[in-house]
This record gives sequence, structure tokens and C-alpha cells, in this order.
Amino acid sequence: MSVSIAALEGFLRRNAVLVEITGTKGSTPRERGAWMVVSENEMLGTIGGGQLEFIAMDTARQMLRGGEKMRVLDVPLGPDIGQCCGGRVALALSFLDGQKSKELLARHDAEMASWLPVYVMGAGHVGRALAQALALLPVKVVIVDSRAGVFEGLPGNVETRVSVLPEAEVRKAPPGSSFVILTHDHAEDFLIAREALLREDALYVGMIGSKTKRATFATWLRGETGSATLAEKLICPIGNHIGDDKRPEVIAALVAAEILVHTGQPLEGGFMDRCTTKQVAEGN
Repeated sequence: MSVSIAALEGFLRRNAVLVEITGTKGSTPRERGAWMVVSENEMLGTIGGGQLEFIAMDTARQMLRGGEKMRVLDVPLGPDIGQCCGGRVALALSFLDGQKSKELLARHDAEMASWLPVYVMGAGHVGRALAQALALLPVKVVIVDSRAGVFEGLPGNVETRVSVLPEAEVRKAPPGSSFVILTHDHAEDFLIAREALLREDALYVGMIGSKTKRATFATWLRGETGSATLAEKLICPIGNHIGDDKRPEVIAALVAAEILVHTGQPLEGGFMDRCTTKQVAEGN
């Protein structure tokens, strides 16, 4: 779960306990360093859900009611708590005073600074749905459109930019950026895709469209750049699409997963990390 800085700052204005995974052994639902904050009636973040999280929340609220400042738990994830992971989780629970709140905010800032940027080029139906899907993930989301007034309803942690030359935003993007191109104009799509492909540090360049659109773009790009191979780095169609479901939310979910695979975020060591780019592109 991606926690926005605004949500965390708001949460820390009340009495709360930080719950952090400090150690793991065997199979566990989250990794060492995963955290959540718990108040008397709410929570933010997650250490994996299930009975483990329920125990942590209940303990945190006992601490709040009793004025306890710190506690540690060693939780076996077995039948005794109704889970069958088989591993073990060490938890540290600490009351968030002013200093600890500042430390948590600084830590969260550092985590967010490491997130890779994803540029959603176009704020139409699919672009907005994709921005909303990505806003839940550990990536920095920037949505760009040449039209004003098209960003309504987007989450607060999505950066919005109006640019009459969206391809210029591609040139200014930091190294390691990803670009998803789905504007209202095919000519604009082509200009943006050319800029993204000319960068050697883009982790993902995808453009919405059909195989016919891809072929047309490849011919145009060869004429523009003289390269017969540059278009090979383009993902088009996007989203490893299966079937005929073209609802924006469905496309957005598939594209978000595809971006995570191509960028290696945050699935290191998992099944998706073991899928190759070629397998994803071919739908295997």
C-alpha cells in the first residue's frame, strides 16, 4: 500500500502507535521494514493483513489506552493464530511522540524519493484510470496533458502538468522514468513516443493502440530517425491485453502490472520478477 505524505501527516496529528516488522523467518506476508500506524479508531499502512495485523492493531490500542510507550512481539504464523504461512514475524510497537513522528516522516520522504517516476502522457479516460491505479503503488505518478481542466478527481499524490509541448516533459524527465502514451491525438502520441525512445534510460515506453498503429509508427519513426530498430523498444499494444474488454479501469489495471514488471518495482524476488520482458510482451 502506498501512503501519501499528506495522509501520514494528517494521521500523526492524533495519538498513534507505530508498528514495524523488525525481523522475519520463513514465509511471511510482508518484509522486514514494513510498517503501519494505528490510532484508537483508524490505521494507515499495512504489515500484511490477516490475523497478524489484527493482533498488532489490538496490542497498539491496548498501549494507547494504558499509556505504554513500547512493546515487542514475536508472532508465529501458525495454527494458533489461524494462519498457515509457517513463518515468524518480530514486531516493534512504539508510541509516536513528536520526535518519533518526525523520524517517521523523514523515513517516508526517503522512501518516496527512491520511487521511480511514471509519466502518464494523456488525461483521457484511460489516462485518469491509470493514474488512479498507479497512485496506490510505490511509484511517483506524473500525468501530463496539453489541455487544461482534464485532471478532476485524481488522487492528491498524483502530480498534474499542463503542457502545450508534452514531448518536452519527456526530455526533462529524470533518469529511470517510464512513459505511458495515450493522448487524444495520434500525431502527438508519435512525437512523445519518439522522444521517449530516443532516451537510453527509459525503463518502459508504452503507447496505447493496435498492431496497425504500431506498424504505422515504426515506419514513421524510421523516416524520422533513420533507425530500423528503435521502435522495437516500444510496447504497443499495452497491458498484455486479453480478450475484448476495453473498459478504462481494466486497461489501467493491466498496464499498471506491466509497468511493475518492466521496472522491477516492487516485485523483487516474486513471481512477476521472474517473468522476462519477452514473456510479458508475448503474453506467456
